[in-house]
Amino acid sequence: MKLHHCLTALLLCASAVQAQDECRLDLSESRLDFGLMNRAVPPTSAAERLLGERQLSLTLNCPQPQDMSLFYRAMAAGIERLRFTDGGSYQLHVRDGVLDGRTVELGLLAGQGQAPSLVGANLSWRADHGVVPMIDGQPAMGRSFSVQLQVSAWAREEAVRVRDAVTWETSGLVDAPASGRSRELSLQARFAPAACTPSLSNNGTVNFGKLSVGDLNHDKDTALPERPLTLTVNCDGPAPFALVMHDNREGSATGGLDETAYGLGLDTRGQKIGRYYLLADPTQATADHLPQLYRTGSTTGGTAWSSASASPLPLGARSLLGFTGTAGGTDGPHALQTLSALLNLKAVIAPLNTLDLSNEVRLDGSATLEIIYF
Repeated sequence: MKLHHCLTALLLCASAVQAQDECRLDLSESRLDFGLMNRAVPPTSAAERLLGERQLSLTLNCPQPQDMSLFYRAMAAGIERLRFTDGGSYQLHVRDGVLDGRTVELGLLAGQGQAPSLVGANLSWRADHGVVPMIDGQPAMGRSFSVQLQVSAWAREEAVRVRDAVTWETSGLVDAPASGRSRELSLQARFAPAACTPSLSNNGTVNFGKLSVGDLNHDKDTALPERPLTLTVNCDGPAPFALVMHDNREGSATGGLDETAYGLGLDTRGQKIGRYYLLADPTQATADHLPQLYRTGSTTGGTAWSSASASPLPLGARSLLGFTGTAGGTDGPHALQTLSALLNLKAVIAPLNTLDLSNEVRLDGSATLEIIYF
């Protein structure tokens, strides 16, 4: 038993000595979160937007003097930028180098053992390049080396305008080749679309009341009097958006295939009762401080837009409808924060000779208005 205890103590002692001989590489923060992109921030004319800056410290401590060069392994997005997904980039700025308690300059290395290509108190750390402490113009060895890092991240302006919530994540590796130590640095940024809330007058309910058979045509369609609805869209920040409408009674519209025609339901024998349209008239719409609105449409999901016009246009199930302040423009919807538009609902009843009039026929149209962000 005594021999067993002695061997255990010797093993523990040897492990402690081995740990003391190893270098230690530390980052004050290993995960940088640039937060949620404020969706109320208005668009900018600049090509990219600064997401923020973060500060952290990096230290390498070794028991014996050795090569203190540190490399950053990551995908480049330019000479001094690193890739932050397809939509953005980030930069590592290195400063305040201290070697064994002494302030030093920093050298930028293209590879281990190579002569520095740049020397200064502040450097931009390039992808797969190293930084090394410099004394009297030469790379210096030491036991303790520390630097301060400023991490700046950018996103291209078009990448910020997302339709759905998006999280960006990327990482790089701080590598100390001489000591065999490395640490991962990860970055994250989150983006959300502008939140717009639509509402319709009378909660979107249109009531035609009781219709008399004597008021309807026996062998041809009957157009009912138009009914107005006021659409209001309030966004938490200026946002380019378009409207599309989905038929909750799909397949019940009369008149053939027409994406702008919505069904009024079926009678007791399964016959189609009729159809309706919802037209937006830009001359009866206002938004923010724009003097006049024009409507623009897209049948390609927003890839291309029609020339902006002041003529009314019905809402479609596949085509997008947006508003802009530029007549004849083809750039798509304007970034709006508050929209108020008068919509006109036109309903058509099928010929009476196609309907089952033995029971009460109820107009049962239902559709969902959806906002699409750009």
